[in-house]
Amino acid sequence: MAEKRRASPCTMLSLKAHAFSVEALIGAEKQQQQQQPQKRRKLAGVGGEEAAAEEDGGGDKGCGEGADSDGAALQSSSADGDRSRSARALPVGEESFSRAASPPLSPGGPAKAAGSRPVSPLLAPQVPRVDLQGAELWKRFHEIGTEMIITKAGRRMFPAMRVKISGLDPHQQYYIAMDIVPVDNKRYRYVYHSSKWMVAGNADSPVPPRVYIHPDSPASGETWMRQVISFDKLKLTNNELDDQGHIILHSMHKYQPRVHVIRKDCGDDLSPVKPIPLGEGVKAFSFPETVFTTVTAYQNQQITRLKIDRNPFAKGFRDSGRNR
Repeated sequence: MAEKRRASPCTMLSLKAHAFSVEALIGAEKQQQQQQPQKRRKLAGVGGEEAAAEEDGGGDKGCGEGADSDGAALQSSSADGDRSRSARALPVGEESFSRAASPPLSPGGPAKAAGSRPVSPLLAPQVPRVDLQGAELWKRFHEIGTEMIITKAGRRMFPAMRVKISGLDPHQQYYIAMDIVPVDNKRYRYVYHSSKWMVAGNADSPVPPRVYIHPDSPASGETWMRQVISFDKLKLTNNELDDQGHIILHSMHKYQPRVHVIRKDCGDDLSPVKPIPLGEGVKAFSFPETVFTTVTAYQNQQITRLKIDRNPFAKGFRDSGRNR
């Protein structure tokens, strides 16, 4: 009896503990079942019926799995939890894929966005340009055969060389100069019955080089470009001992005027009695229609008439012709 009494409390306790645990489980299950409709209603109010179905594990039904018990619901919810983590990880994978699939970067930098304006290339440095002024008059003389008078005292050219320069650096200093060089190594004579210049032999010995430096030199590119540059004060002479700075030429020879644009740093050796210096900072310009033959008196009567008609300083010749 004593053993039964001693055993009965343990048995009773085990039964009570068992009952307690069963009741706890049943109570918890009932409580969970009671809370599920409330959760459904809450989820339906927030996210609709789909959210409630996902809470119950209904999302697994679409994959062919049932949700008959709470254990299945717990398993499905854990599976949903795994899928949600992997879904959150997908954007990272997609982002990395989008970077890999994007076009490669160009060597100069990132790829240009669509619709962006193309970057304009660097402008090429400007090149000086010289335009002859009064070109039409020069062409009229050239068609007949231009002649220029030279004297011991010096004679101005008509037409005078007048040019317009562009393409200079506005802030750079330049010299503008002119020289006159032989066209060939021939001496000429004028044949009256054919009204043509013919070769008469070899050229005379070369004369000392002379350069006419424009009196406004040096000046900035901006100054040169905004004006017409005239060489109307330049004089031609056949006096080889000239000390006035005139251009020395031989009579009955053909010459070509040249205009030079000389950057100041390249014009240190520029002198009226020395040849034009050479270098990248020196540019020479010439015009075929300005070629002329030097004379001490006009040979072609057409040239004489044209010069009298067009030269504003030949008014006396025109008046005397009218009087005659």
